[in-house]
Amino acid sequence: MSFNTSFLDILDIIIITFILYNVFLLIKDTPAVQIIKGFVALFIFSFISNWLGLRTINWLIKGLMAMLVVAIPIIFQPELRRLLLKMGRGGFLSSLPFFRQGEKTKKWEELINGIIMVAPMLAAEKNGALIVLEREVGLQDILETGITLNSEFSSELLYSIFLPNSPLHDGAVIIRNNNIAGANCILPLTKRNDIKKYLGTRHRAAIGLSETSDALVIVVSEERGTTSVAIDGKLTRPLKPQLLKKFLKSLYRPKSSGVFDTIKKGK
Repeated sequence: MSFNTSFLDILDIIIITFILYNVFLLIKDTPAVQIIKGFVALFIFSFISNWLGLRTINWLIKGLMAMLVVAIPIIFQPELRRLLLKMGRGGFLSSLPFFRQGEKTKKWEELINGIIMVAPMLAAEKNGALIVLEREVGLQDILETGITLNSEFSSELLYSIFLPNSPLHDGAVIIRNNNIAGANCILPLTKRNDIKKYLGTRHRAAIGLSETSDALVIVVSEERGTTSVAIDGKLTRPLKPQLLKKFLKSLYRPKSSGVFDTIKKGK
């Protein structure tokens, strides 16, 4: 009896671990990770306020948590949908490490050099482009609006995507972990009214995504043949290749170092 109970307990733990692992795989590249961090911070703040005896704050937090219980299915609707679809396809086993093939990665220096080579070429030919570099906030929801590629990065592939005759030239390319994750992706447009009128849809889409994520978006203007970068809801002035290279190299430094300060020093 005791042996059977222990075996079932172990089996129970293994199954729960397996489910949690797959749930993590589903949300790791989406904004849901940041939302979960917010929930954790809220729980910690609730514990501290309760410990300190801050009754009013504790009452407000408990009321907020009660509302969040109702809101959770709405907030995590995309992740729940993918989870149910994956369960329906029996795709859980494919997510285990020993069922997945390793992917070759390249150094970020090669990625930066490739972008620095392609962006001026597209600008000189006045071929519009949107190149999104994913950072900490996952862009899986944006990726699902386009065509999934999951191709190893190469400057030739990036250049060919934005050629006028390419079926993928409209929309944005998403670059994740040195891979071209997808193309033809639709970015959310900014709702700001103070954007200069001469900026087109590409620039507004770049600013829109940078407002809702920490992604860095490179914009090549089809009308003016210039290259700009959107980050944190701000659009830089047109950048020359060397200044753009300094900007990209500063991307993965600690955020406290100030990315825009790097641009100013490069003047």
